[in-house]
Amino acid sequence: MPDRPLAIVIAPDSFGGALDSVGVAAAIAAGWSRIRPADTIERRPMADGGEGTLAAVADALGEGAERRSIETTDALGRPVTADWLLLDDGRGAFVEMAAASGLARLDPVERTPEHARRASSHGTGDLIGAALDAGVERITIGLGGSATTDGGSGLLRALGVRFLGRSGELPEGGAAFADLDRIDASGLDPRLADVKLVVASDVTNPLCGARGAAATYGPQKGADPATVAELDAALARYGRAIEQATGRLVADLPGAGAAGGTTAGLLGFTRATVRPGVEVVAELVGLADALERADLVITGEGRADEQTLQGKTAIGVATLARPRNTPVALLCGGLGPGAEALDAAMALTVVQPIVDRPMDLPDAMADTERLLQAAAGRLARSIGIGLGLSRA
Repeated sequence: MPDRPLAIVIAPDSFGGALDSVGVAAAIAAGWSRIRPADTIERRPMADGGEGTLAAVADALGEGAERRSIETTDALGRPVTADWLLLDDGRGAFVEMAAASGLARLDPVERTPEHARRASSHGTGDLIGAALDAGVERITIGLGGSATTDGGSGLLRALGVRFLGRSGELPEGGAAFADLDRIDASGLDPRLADVKLVVASDVTNPLCGARGAAATYGPQKGADPATVAELDAALARYGRAIEQATGRLVADLPGAGAAGGTTAGLLGFTRATVRPGVEVVAELVGLADALERADLVITGEGRADEQTLQGKTAIGVATLARPRNTPVALLCGGLGPGAEALDAAMALTVVQPIVDRPMDLPDAMADTERLLQAAAGRLARSIGIGLGLSRA
């Protein structure tokens, strides 16, 4: 008697530096289908709100996500074309900060102290403005992968806020806040008051201090120690100016330092709410509905270790699957310290590294697509054996 076709949901994260979540999902689907071609596969590539989230949402929703483009500027003010998504028949929008203001848009040699001082999130504000022009009711903003440490001031400038020093309007970039005297939000786009803004971010850093935006993320954006100190002091002044302008104490809120302090700016001048990125993306891609139909869920990430339990994508997927008693298999690039805790927590049914022979990390990353296909095939064969034994 042949196996009955199974319903498989594939909901992986990216394999950092090797393959984005759309590519990971495609590779797993291809490997599985070679062994069990009759099974039904639903791909729901996942992300945490940062770079790659827009592509994951677009791939998962297909015709339900309309990709739109605008001409705007990157973090250094250069012209770029950036995309955003129109969702829910025009009622919702998804904006990825990295699409316009991302670090990936800068060549590594451009990540200098001077550029770190003046990098601006203005392009992301243009994307939000485009969504407002489309008449949406909800905007989800995915943070992560930004090149900026400007407290979201560029974003707010694009939406009508002015940042003033004693000699007039300040230039773009976080370092300019050293001369910040006051913030004028009287010109803020009034449509923001009627739109639900959701910030998708897993960052818990405050705006300033040893764990703040400049100290934690500034170096990867080109800031040297002197520039980190300069930006941290400037952001502290910015936080005080937000309080003076709005009465809101945002600097010490968990997550205020996300994306170079962009969350602080959004919380200060809009009604935005902050939610865990994996949770938000799961909703956007319709993961819960797909799980209702699933016999098995396959997720994936580059490394499974003790950090996997701390809210990473694989555990987010497993948490949604648990009430439905749906088994969850994790395909990972490798196992790290504490990986045994995944079994102890009973969060995942199977954790399977994809490497099939001794190889160093660069070779494994270069071969990720093949390794994922082969691992998915092995998993499919194992499932077939299990089904056969259950009938014996």
